[in-house]
Formats: sequence, C-alpha cells, structure tokens
Amino acid sequence: MATQADLTHSENTHPAPSTAAPPESELRALHALQAKGDYAAAASGAKRLLASAPDNRDLLLIEAHSLRMMQQTDAALAALDRLAAHHPNFSQLYLERGLCHVARRDAPAAIFDLRTAVTANPALAMGWRMLDGLYRMTGDTRSAGLAARHFAHLASLPPPIVQAKVLFGDGEIDVAETLIRRFLMEAGNHPEAMRLLGQIGHRRNVLDDAEALYEGVLAMVPDHDEARHEYVQVLIARHKFPQAREALEPLLKRDPRGHAHRIQAATIRVGLGDFESVIPEYRAMISEISGETLETRVRRADLNLWLGHALKTEARTAEAIDAYMAATADRPDFGDAWWSLANLKTYRFSAESIAVMQARLDDPATADVDRIHIAFALGKALEDAGDYEASWAAYARGNAMHRAGNGYLPEVFETNTREQKRVCTPAFFTAREGWGLDDPSPIFVLGLPRSGSTLLEQILASHSMVEGTQELPDIQRIVHELQGRELNFDKPLYPGSLLDLDADAVRRFGEQYIADTMPNRILGRPFFIDKMPNNFRHVGLIHLILPNAKIIDARRDAMSCCFSNLKQLFAQGQEFTYGIEDIARYYKTYLELMDHWDAVLPGRVLRVQHEDVVEDLEGSVRRILDYCGLPFEDACVEFHKTKRSVRTPSSEQVRQPIFRDGLDQWKKFEPWLEPLREALGPELAPKPRHDDQQQA
Repeated sequence: MATQADLTHSENTHPAPSTAAPPESELRALHALQAKGDYAAAASGAKRLLASAPDNRDLLLIEAHSLRMMQQTDAALAALDRLAAHHPNFSQLYLERGLCHVARRDAPAAIFDLRTAVTANPALAMGWRMLDGLYRMTGDTRSAGLAARHFAHLASLPPPIVQAKVLFGDGEIDVAETLIRRFLMEAGNHPEAMRLLGQIGHRRNVLDDAEALYEGVLAMVPDHDEARHEYVQVLIARHKFPQAREALEPLLKRDPRGHAHRIQAATIRVGLGDFESVIPEYRAMISEISGETLETRVRRADLNLWLGHALKTEARTAEAIDAYMAATADRPDFGDAWWSLANLKTYRFSAESIAVMQARLDDPATADVDRIHIAFALGKALEDAGDYEASWAAYARGNAMHRAGNGYLPEVFETNTREQKRVCTPAFFTAREGWGLDDPSPIFVLGLPRSGSTLLEQILASHSMVEGTQELPDIQRIVHELQGRELNFDKPLYPGSLLDLDADAVRRFGEQYIADTMPNRILGRPFFIDKMPNNFRHVGLIHLILPNAKIIDARRDAMSCCFSNLKQLFAQGQEFTYGIEDIARYYKTYLELMDHWDAVLPGRVLRVQHEDVVEDLEGSVRRILDYCGLPFEDACVEFHKTKRSVRTPSSEQVRQPIFRDGLDQWKKFEPWLEPLREALGPELAPKPRHDDQQQA
C-alpha cells in the first residue's frame, strides 16, 4: 500500500521521552563527574534530578552505571529495572545489565544481556569486547572470534563515527545525522560514515539518497559485505528487483548457504511475482534451524510467516494456516502471525487461540507492534464469534495504538487536493493535448482501500488479454521526482511542477513508467493492471503521461468502506484508516478530488460501484470490458476459478463466487458507529435504524 510518502518523505525519530528533561548542562556535569571517577556524586546528582524526571533515560542510565562502578551491583540492577520499565528497547540498558552480571560472575546471564545489547545496537564496542572474553572463557571459540572481529572493526573507526553509530542504534536519528555530516565535511569521504548516512536515509525513506550513498561505499570498498547487504535492502525497498538481484550475486557466491542472503533472494523473487519457487526455499531454511533457543525460535517464526504469505498468495490456504500457526507456536506474542491468520478473512479462531491472544494483548512484556497486530486479530476473531461489542473494543484499541504513533497529517492530503484542482484545469489539459506516450497497455484500478478493487482486478485478470500484477509504486516514484527534496507542506512543489514540463519531459515520464513496470509483466499479455489505490490522487499526471491508459475508480458505500478500513491493519501506509475522524475526512477528500477529475476530464474515468458489481455481476463485467475495449469472456464472470497470485487482504474472498455478506457488515456494529455517521454527514451516511437488528 502507498503511504503518506506519496506526498512527503516520512521522517521517524525516537528521542528519549521524559516528563521534564533536565538541561543539557546538568547532564554534561554528571558525565564529567563520571569521567573523573566521582561516581558517588554522579549517582547522587542523578537521583536528585530523577525526582522531577523519573522516566528520563539518561539519568536512569547514569545512576545505574555509577552504582555499578561503586560495586553496588544489586542497587545498579534495581535502577536498571526502573530504566527497563520506561525504555525496554534501550540497548545500553542491556549493556549495563550484562556488565552487572559480569561483576556477579554469572556468565550465562551476562552473555544473554550483552548479546541482546549488541543485537539491538551493533556499535556497542564494550559489549563485543566483553562477549569475546566470556565466549573464550566458556569455550565458544567461534562466537568469540566473531565478537573479536566486531570489536576490532569498531576500534579501527574514528570515534565520531562510532559515537554516531551508537546514537543511530538507539533511535537518536537527528543527533546521529548532524554528527556524521559534520565528520564528513571535516574529514572527507569515509566508507563507514557514508554507510551510516545511507542507513539514516533508508530509515527516513529517502531511498534515492540512500541508494547513491551505498553505491559510493561499494565503489570505495567493493567487498564490504554488510554495506552490500544493506544496499540490496534499499533496492528492494525501491522495487528495483532486477538491480537487487544483480547486486546480491557476489554475496550469494561467497556464502551460498547464508540465510540472510537467501532470504533477500527470496524477497526479490517474490517482488518479481515468483511465489512458487520461494516456498521450498523457505521450508529448506526452516529445516536447517536446530535448537530451541529464543533466537532460533524467532528465526523460525519469521520464516514460517513468510512461508505462510507465499502459500496464501498461491491459494494454498490450508498450508498457509499451518505455517502461521507454527509461527505462533514458536512465538505466542507474534502479532504479525496472528493478524495474518485473521487477514485470511475466511479463517476462524479456536477458543484456545482467542485466549492466547487476549493474554498476550494484556501482557506488558508484549512489544507495541505485536500488541497492535494482536488487537486487530482479536477484533476479527471476536467478530466471527458474534461478540460485536468486544470485537469493536479490540478494533478501537488497535486503532488507538496505531494512530498514536503513525504521525498522520490530514492537511497534507487536503492541500494536495486543492493544488490538484488549481493546476489541473480544462485549459491545462487542452494546452497539452497529444502529449505523453500513446501506449494503451496500462489499466489503473484506483480508489480507497477496501472498496472492491481486488475484485475488479481479479475480474480483469481473468481475461486472456490482461495481466494482473500488484500495487505498483511507479506513479508514486514519478511523484517523488516531481515534488523534489525541499518539502513544504503548505506550498508543495507538486503538482505545480507539472506546469514546468514540456512535451518531451512528459513523454519521458510515460516511457519511464512503462519501462519500470515491465519486470512485473511476466505473462507478456497486451494489457496489465496497476492496482495502487492511492493513484486516485494522480489521475491528472496519469492522463498527461499516458493519455490512452484506462482508469477505473473502484467505489464503495461510505459507511461500508470506512468501517472496513477501520478494522483493517495494513502492512504499511494508509495512515488515514486508524481513526473515525481521519477516515471520514479522507473519504470526503477522495470524493472531492474524483468529482474534480470528472469535471475536467469528462468520461476519462470509469466509476464502478462495488454494490452494483455484487447485484449485477455480468452486467458490470460487460460494462468494464466495454470501457477497456476488450471482448467479453465468460472467464471474467467466473473470476473465482482463475488461478493467479493475489497479494491483497481480499485474496481469499476473490477466490470464491461473489457474495453479499460483506455489504452490510457495518450494521452489526451500528451501536458504536454513530461518530462515523456524524463525521460523514447526512449526504453520505444513512439514517440510523430502529429495529431489532440494532440490538445485535
């Protein structure tokens, strides 16, 4: 799915929260006391400041470190417990805890915590150095050698790079970037500094910068395997799968059995639409994992999750369920696996599974990301069980947790809509008539998520002349190029930048789109579908660069559409779906923009109402095929018999004959949807019912 990065590059940082952060001067003074060895004064000063900032990460760490250095190990561990209560993912918490266990001569506990620390933050040189000694003491020479190499590498780097790496590892992105850019300006190009800047670019979704930085690193150090691995990840994120496959080759040649490289190779094949070949590969890797440690269970759970996704896409549903259940057996708190079962839409949870999900949702040790997934899965399980009140409570809980951290800004999309209406006028298109690439092969199916677009895709992909692909990112990629790097939410460069394009530039963008989407056209049919829903924002751009492309707007009744989005957890993006006010506001913005396209490009977009398709399938199919200039084929009416890979949440539903059940699902939740009705307004939302069903 597309994200708010359709219009902006996302930028997620995680500074240490605090109720009342102490001044930097106070923290510097405490660090100075530690540097002088006056740990008693440092501990006392930290304790004094913690009275007004009890959750401050830096103060809690200073207190714990000082107590450990004073050989008050039990008190240090107690301080670390307080730190863990507020900052459970802080890598230096585990480093300090591991060092406390070293002081207590508890090697197994020390190894566990130190490994946790360096896994979360590989830049912790002290962690690697201590692990080297502990592994040698316990006879694990292989692990000792690995730890020693990590320590030697960090010790060889300039201190500012190591410092920036530590900051990056703990989520302090802004500070890390400032430090590493200053180093590069003063010292010139350095492969590790450039690599870190590439990692920051990847984290912030500035993928073109990240790609260029990694290319620079590999030009300087061609055998830098870690940088090459990260470079492949960036290419995958940019959907540059052929280039990613080529970049991965040296790693596979050097280490053909390494799981990390094989997983990347499988991800690339999936990106190119080859799901069948990855199924035996995932199974082979699962069989190669031995032991029942936490690490092996996590690795096996991840592989079973990906195996389940591939099996689901290939319509091997029973096997997919087995894979997802295996993932939950290894990790009962694995929210993604629970949600994947719910997201099959046709799966029904047992009472035992519901009990496990409820327990894990309420367990404070469950990670936030897992709790969100479990809340949505539990909502689906309880809905299927007929407990609509508890189901809605679970959906609402998941939405609230997700909305609290997704940073969605509705004004960004509303500003874009105003700008599209300002720029894309009838005069604009008249002046550019005849521009663009006259290739008729793309069929864009767009609109809001959960509006029946997967059904339309399946109908069209059942035609002998049409190939179904996936939600292609290529229009968004062109938008990113047109909006530039300097973002201004109030006055965005795009779509105003369309005014500056000449006929040659417009044609080049059309050629770029066709070339970039070609790897997805495996069957070589004359027409193909791009089902990225958020492309409705860019109908003007699509018409300009591909004037002969077909554009279909998949639309669904407002209450049904908004409710269906509120109970859907998307793999990424669609941040507007996690709150009643947000989804209602977005739905109305969508209608406003589609009305504009109808006005300035009359007849250009075919509107297909989901409810009409359900009520009159054959009539709707004939209408769609007529618009696309395609002859009628019975296979389009019998779409559920078509065997093809389907990646969206509706994959199981479109493999069944058409059914009415989904049209009125929201009515079972009507007692809790009055705020949605009010937000949509009387023109979009039907009047409340006053019958017995309202009490359901």
